[in-house]
Order: sequence, then structure tokens, then C-alpha cells
Amino acid sequence: MDLKEHIRTIPDFPKPGIEFYDISTLLAHPRAWRACVRRLADAVDDMQPDVLVGIESRGFLTAAPLALELGLGFVMVRKKGKLPGEVVRYEYGLEYGTDTIEIQKDAIEPGQRIVILDDLLATGGTLTASADLCKKMGGDVRGAVCIIELTDLKGRDKINIPFTSLLQYSGA
Repeated sequence: MDLKEHIRTIPDFPKPGIEFYDISTLLAHPRAWRACVRRLADAVDDMQPDVLVGIESRGFLTAAPLALELGLGFVMVRKKGKLPGEVVRYEYGLEYGTDTIEIQKDAIEPGQRIVILDDLLATGGTLTASADLCKKMGGDVRGAVCIIELTDLKGRDKINIPFTSLLQYSGA
């Protein structure tokens, strides 16, 4: 099954000149979504994770069903101020400023094998920050997997862990 047939491209969103690759059409098609989850499972399998980490917010849609499929735990990385309880914060640089992500303090045990998931890799900043945050907590980050990779943005070059994408788009 060609998963690209189930991903809608929306021009000029969220601003002019940007092509947005919308996975909502993939999620709405049960056979395509099931095929996608199976391909994600194949990509993650060799990394032998104990837990999957999903990056807010579409990474939750990717990691949560995959964790269920594989019988693994699921952990959320969220933007600052969105998680209850004690959190561990990680501030990272953007092209113009900084951003902060958080994870609950008890979400990752030292030595746990982790794979990070998101729907899309663009510049690689948030994925790299998420990996660094998991490592800061003592996690053994085995790699990352995304459904979509925007190859022209070269985010893969910034990631210091093994990375796999199911689909690649150029000219983004």
C-alpha cells in the first residue's frame, strides 16, 4: 500500500510558501493507518525498546497505538506547562529564540531503552531536544522514527541517534 496516497498536502499552511503534510487523512483510513502502524513496528523492532516516547502532539498519535501494538509503555514529551506533577525541563535553541519541552519526572527509569516517535521530521530541533531530555533522565535512547521526513530541510543531519522515516518528501 502506498501510504503517500493517504496523506493530504495543504499548500500555504500555516503560512504562505509552506506545504503541510496532513496525516489526518491517513488516520481516517483504517487499512492505511493499520499498514502504517505495522511499518512503524517493523522500523522500531530492531531497536528493542522498553518504552516509546511521543512528541507533542501528533507524535502521540504515532507512538500511542504503536506502544499498544507492541505491548510497550508510552511516555509524552510536551511543551512547557502542559504536564501535571513534577517534570524535568529541557530548553533548546530555535532559529529565533528558545523553546522548552518537559517530561514527567517519573516517566523514564534509568537504563530504559527508548525509541522516540513523531509524525514528521523537519529541521530536527525538537526531536534532538527530546532525545537529549530522555538521555538527561538516564534513558538509553536507541533511535527515532517518523512517518514523514522533509529531506530538503536536512533534519536527519542534526540528529545524533539512529533515525528512520517511512516516507520522504523533497521540495518542502
